[in-house]
Amino acid sequence: MFPGSGQVGAQFGVVLVRDSQSQVEVATFRSDADYSDGRRPGAVRFERDPKADVLRRDFTINGLMMDPETGRVLDYVDGRADLERRLVRVIGDAGARFDEDRLRLLRAVRFAARMGFEIEPATLDAIRRRHTLILKVAAERVRDELSRILTEGGARRGFELLVETGLLVQILPEVAAMQGVEQPPEFHPEGDVWTHTLRLLGGLDHPTLTLALSALLHDVGKPPTFRVADRIRFDGHAERGVEMAHVIMLRLRYPNGVMERVEALVANHMRFLQVGRMKESTLKRFLRMPGFQEHLELHRLDCLAGSGRLENYEFVRGKLAEYSAERLAPAPLLTGDGLVAAGYTPGPRFSRILTAVEDAQLEGRIRTAEEALAMVRREFAVDD
Repeated sequence: MFPGSGQVGAQFGVVLVRDSQSQVEVATFRSDADYSDGRRPGAVRFERDPKADVLRRDFTINGLMMDPETGRVLDYVDGRADLERRLVRVIGDAGARFDEDRLRLLRAVRFAARMGFEIEPATLDAIRRRHTLILKVAAERVRDELSRILTEGGARRGFELLVETGLLVQILPEVAAMQGVEQPPEFHPEGDVWTHTLRLLGGLDHPTLTLALSALLHDVGKPPTFRVADRIRFDGHAERGVEMAHVIMLRLRYPNGVMERVEALVANHMRFLQVGRMKESTLKRFLRMPGFQEHLELHRLDCLAGSGRLENYEFVRGKLAEYSAERLAPAPLLTGDGLVAAGYTPGPRFSRILTAVEDAQLEGRIRTAEEALAMVRREFAVDD
């Protein structure tokens, strides 16, 4: 019927029909044989009966079909009733459905979180009994489901369900370790590190993936750095958190660009405490970091999930309004070539000299190339 179509999954009866504007996947009704690998059926049998196709699917709310000629909904598994009851329920035997495709363990959590549904008791019990099977699922598939839980809405509920089902300790043991780790009440009246993290996740509103991951991982370094001195302290938790976030994202096969941005967000989330005391040059460099709006939003969420104090957030917003792009990142007054022309020998100290010049420029102490060169001659001898 459609000669230009492509067989994207011919063995499963799936064909891609294309025209100049769009493409549609057309799937033949089928029933499946044993899933020996916990993901794909060993064989398929094409069917004429739509009910046979529905009975192989995962959840009742995903088992609805519509007759395109009449608009009549075909419901063989009480999916409409479960929609009204706001329930995620497997089709048929719960254990068999999860054994067929172990990723369904996570998909049940995602659907419940995104739509604000409950997981039906027998389905929930089957997940709890099989939660260790998630370790047999490819890291990329787990990553994609976690990313959806974090970004599609209902992230807090999703991670509460991951704890309730036993899945969190299997796929993110470093995050599960936040539970029960106390924090100083004068800064964190909300409670332990896990409660704080859940509150951040609850504040997300369809965020970017990098913001959502940093909300989840910004305090992942607290459990291993916990100590009690004059008060509870987490010395170096941001630096430790960067290392741990890198290991976690590497394990889940996140792209390098995502990893680099999340690691920067985790590394810098504590710097907002110093913004009022930063030199102007340091502050301007901070404000012009790549993706700074995500840094600022993470800080806002962090504050609202803890003490609720937003003084540093408002201070930074004021500075961003005050500084033009040119004041944050002005054209350099002096370059390496300029230093060579002035008689300086290229070497490691060029970076130190040019940084000192930029500091003075950002702080308004010099404004011209002549003033920059005069400053260098005063502070750095040619033959140092």
